[in-house]
Amino acid sequence: MITLEGGEGTGKSVQRDRLVDALRKAGLDVVATREPGGSPSAEAVRDLLLAHGGDWRPLSEALIHAAARSQHLAETVRPALATGRWVVSDRFSDSTRAYQGWGQGVPLETLDQLERMVVADGKPDLTLMLDVAPEVGLARAHGRGQAADRYETMDLAFHQRLRDGYRAIAAAEPERCVLIDAGGDVDSVAAAVRAAVRDRLGVPI
Repeated sequence: MITLEGGEGTGKSVQRDRLVDALRKAGLDVVATREPGGSPSAEAVRDLLLAHGGDWRPLSEALIHAAARSQHLAETVRPALATGRWVVSDRFSDSTRAYQGWGQGVPLETLDQLERMVVADGKPDLTLMLDVAPEVGLARAHGRGQAADRYETMDLAFHQRLRDGYRAIAAAEPERCVLIDAGGDVDSVAAAVRAAVRDRLGVPI
């Protein structure tokens, strides 16, 4: 299982699709997925989480993400891995730690407990942390021509805390995480992603 993480506008979705295409060209059977969502029941809560109408308390939000992740794991991730397929996900549990923990102040110990209950021993084999200055990421997100979701409208200090959180996670788990400079063009970032997968997992892409 490979996950791509990062703040708003870091290019996770694009890089997930590029990586999935490269892995498939290398002959691997790959499932592309995302969070929040990634399974029928988990997708049902995605709009709820990202919409502007909900005045969610940070802990409530973390619990909803955990519930959606439990469904995602049961319905998509674990069945795929059990049959020998690879899974590449745009976001996973590190997003809850960064957004609800570092960004919104839910104690990290609480999120550790949730992760032990939901993810257990199912942590990703490799996590690619796409890193870019918050100002750059937000400018990219706002330039997509889509309505901003509730996270994209939060202040710059929130997005800086997200970046700090992701960097802290990468520093704490170097055996799992690779920090990738996502400030360049799509092709150069994709090349760095492929290089990380080659180096860590031995895939000839």
